[in-house]
Amino acid sequence: MKTAIVTDSTAYLPKELREQHNIHMIPLNVIFGEESYQEEVEITAGQFYEEIKNRPDLPSTSQPAIGKFVELFESLAKDYDAIVSIHLSSGISGTYQGAVAAADMVDSAVVHVFDTEISCMVQGFYAIEAAEMAKEGKGADAIMARLQDMKRTMRAYFMVDDLSNLQRGGRLSSAQAFVGSLLQVKPLLHFVDKKIVPFEKIRTRKKAVKRILDLFDDDAKLGAPMRAVIIHGNQESEAEELKAELSEKYPHVEFYVSYFGPVIGTHLGEGALGVGWYLK
Repeated sequence: MKTAIVTDSTAYLPKELREQHNIHMIPLNVIFGEESYQEEVEITAGQFYEEIKNRPDLPSTSQPAIGKFVELFESLAKDYDAIVSIHLSSGISGTYQGAVAAADMVDSAVVHVFDTEISCMVQGFYAIEAAEMAKEGKGADAIMARLQDMKRTMRAYFMVDDLSNLQRGGRLSSAQAFVGSLLQVKPLLHFVDKKIVPFEKIRTRKKAVKRILDLFDDDAKLGAPMRAVIIHGNQESEAEELKAELSEKYPHVEFYVSYFGPVIGTHLGEGALGVGWYLK
């Protein structure tokens, strides 16, 4: 039984990691005016953060066209018996629904579509685990069951450093952004019922990062094998330093560093930081 693993670009898995695990990726789009770019293909995270500094308006974003899904699924069907397609939360994007619609159009392979109810490399953890199982010859039903089980321990918390993107994107009023900036408020966000919602409001970046690490410690101190990722908005050196510090403190945790790419970075902005984890 050969099972192909697909995810979308908002998993922000580096190309070498996708190639190592044989994970196929379908990109979402970020749109500056009349120009549309496929993230992770035509525009990198670094290029994106440079671009938004020179633009008065935030870009818009869009999900992959259903035809792109159909094209990918039909291509994979030539070599695989089944396809597991893993996507960002259906509560913040129509990508999952697009994959479901495309799956119904493909007769040459059985396509299973999974809603991670989350995004970024925490979503990528589902794809990595699925790919590891596929490599072992596990079937799509077993993979889907494991992915569903992973939700029990999957956690992620994000800190927004600059409120201006939330304000420019219409998710925060100008007055709220102004007052929040004056008070140095750093909102902590997480996913609940497939949507991004506030968890806590914390004064100063340092305290916000400490709060995220305390939440992580609640699970990590139990000593069970875990995977975790530090996710950054164009703050790679800070993320790498944090990874080194945490790796020394928690030797039983397998740490990664990833990033908020163009689609998610449009809303969270530069300087955002997050940590996600689950029990292996």
